[in-house]
Amino acid sequence: MDNAPNPIQSVQDDFLVEIKDLQRKIDNVNLPQDFREDILRAISRLARMAKYGNYSTEFETIDKYVDWITRIPWGKLSIDNYDIENAKKEMDSTHYGMNTIKNIILDYLAVMQLQNKGIATSVAEPVNLGQKEFPNSYNVPAVADHRVGLVTKSPVLLFVGLQGVGKTSIAKTIAIAMGRKFARISLGAIGDVKTLRGVPRYSEGAEPGQIIKALVRTGSMNPVILLDEIEKSSGQQNVLNDVMAALLEILDPEQNKTFVDHYVDYPVDLSNVFFICTANNLGGLSAALLDRVEVIRFSSYSDEEKGVIARNYILPKILKETGLSEQHLQIQDNVWPLLIRPVGFDAGIRQLERNINTLVRTVARKLVTGSPIPVIISAENLRDFVLPDQGPLS
Repeated sequence: MDNAPNPIQSVQDDFLVEIKDLQRKIDNVNLPQDFREDILRAISRLARMAKYGNYSTEFETIDKYVDWITRIPWGKLSIDNYDIENAKKEMDSTHYGMNTIKNIILDYLAVMQLQNKGIATSVAEPVNLGQKEFPNSYNVPAVADHRVGLVTKSPVLLFVGLQGVGKTSIAKTIAIAMGRKFARISLGAIGDVKTLRGVPRYSEGAEPGQIIKALVRTGSMNPVILLDEIEKSSGQQNVLNDVMAALLEILDPEQNKTFVDHYVDYPVDLSNVFFICTANNLGGLSAALLDRVEVIRFSSYSDEEKGVIARNYILPKILKETGLSEQHLQIQDNVWPLLIRPVGFDAGIRQLERNINTLVRTVARKLVTGSPIPVIISAENLRDFVLPDQGPLS
């Protein structure tokens, strides 16, 4: 009986193995040195507590905390592409018209490219970005173009316009054109500023805010982050004021170098993030916030623009998604104005896209049930494919 295993000792041994796993996680991440030391002290305290069996509640908190902070991509930066022709090609491939917005984006990319070239002449030993990570400390240079890693500050853009005019989709295209990861954070009707700032780790429901989660999702410290519908963040004035104050710190280049999420409780550098905001209008946005962003207004599409978008962008995309081709259906020229107005007319193209989706699905059903190829859509039979009351009427 003396040789029987001690269950308490066995539990303690298992716990010490888990302690070592936590230490290994910390060792494998490029954490700031002072932050690393603080966490290792907390882990050492757990190891001491294990000797007396007092560790279960504390361990879960620290284990979750270590898991989150080791998933933050400290010092990892994707390699930017500031090629103007590439950016123009990407935006033209996904968006028709919008020349004013496209030119503004291209102008910004040109400035960022020139900034990097200017700095490159003054830096004796540019940082090698082959590993996309800076191993020494968290205070690393921002990423530059495909040649070297140099300091570049992204603008903060605020896209303002009605629903469906392309604000969100052009933001995704900008990220693709620059070679950056993309994350979207919806701020519509958030009820607490903790959504952005996080909940302290010893509080109930502790977790990081959406900004830190976006960095974790993208695995990069310089993604394009879209803050969607910022003017709809809350209908309660006190909450709205808190959200505006948090956004002010997040978007201000002078403050976001040391953004503190309440869960992480350590300064996180957001200065390399390219923030893009969207809003339907400027109501509810503070003057201080508007002073720190570049407002770009999106106008409604004209009927002529919608016609080109429908033919060259929407229809080919929907055909590809449904497994059809242009050989399966033909839409006569006089049908397009009827799809745009009065059936489903709005400022953007969402209703137009829904109408074409409905039309293509109906064509697919006719083909499956034996209709001859191609199915021809005319002004006379359009109502067989798109209901006359589908969408708002003008």
